[in-house]
Amino acid sequence: MTSAIRTPRNPEETRQKLVSATRQLVLQQGLNGTGVDLICSTAGVTKGAFFHHFKSKDEIAKAALADWANFGMALYAAAVAEPARYPLDHLHKFFDIMIGFVRDADSPVTCVVGMISQEMALANPALRETCSTYLTDWADFARHLLTEARAAQKPRVDFDVEEVAWFLNSLWQGSMLIAKTRGTPEMTIANIRRARAYVDDLFGEPAKA
Repeated sequence: MTSAIRTPRNPEETRQKLVSATRQLVLQQGLNGTGVDLICSTAGVTKGAFFHHFKSKDEIAKAALADWANFGMALYAAAVAEPARYPLDHLHKFFDIMIGFVRDADSPVTCVVGMISQEMALANPALRETCSTYLTDWADFARHLLTEARAAQKPRVDFDVEEVAWFLNSLWQGSMLIAKTRGTPEMTIANIRRARAYVDDLFGEPAKA
């Protein structure tokens, strides 16, 4: 009699399936509409496996937020992968990355951080703090690019890099929210282009055709 062959367990793979399923579901329907049973069925794992890795839905929500933030910042890192050829080069690449992300998506782009912020910021202090951290990371990256450009080229008008960075963050998040309700990415792309034109104008850059 031969013993049955058992597939070796891969805890990290199981955990990532759960996180990826949560991320997917939050983007589609938000956190409130995503239960543990649905996460498990989408990931193709048991509820026992879920609770082996996560104590609660809040805990996996934090893991999904971290996963999404890491994904996004890895995309944006390409903006500074090479030395700037001119003062606003890295900023322009940053805008191009956002436009490409929206243009190449199969459906209007949403954001895990934005989705959970809208739902939970007033009701769940721990998730609000987590979302705030990742939104601040985004603003800090934009602030770094603006500071770099200002050091390389004196702007036409003085501006507060912190305020402009948060303006860009708000425009990005708000555009995704509205585009989601309208079911079209065109407005988001147009808004990003207007944001680029606004930044160019701060530095007196000629308008692009």
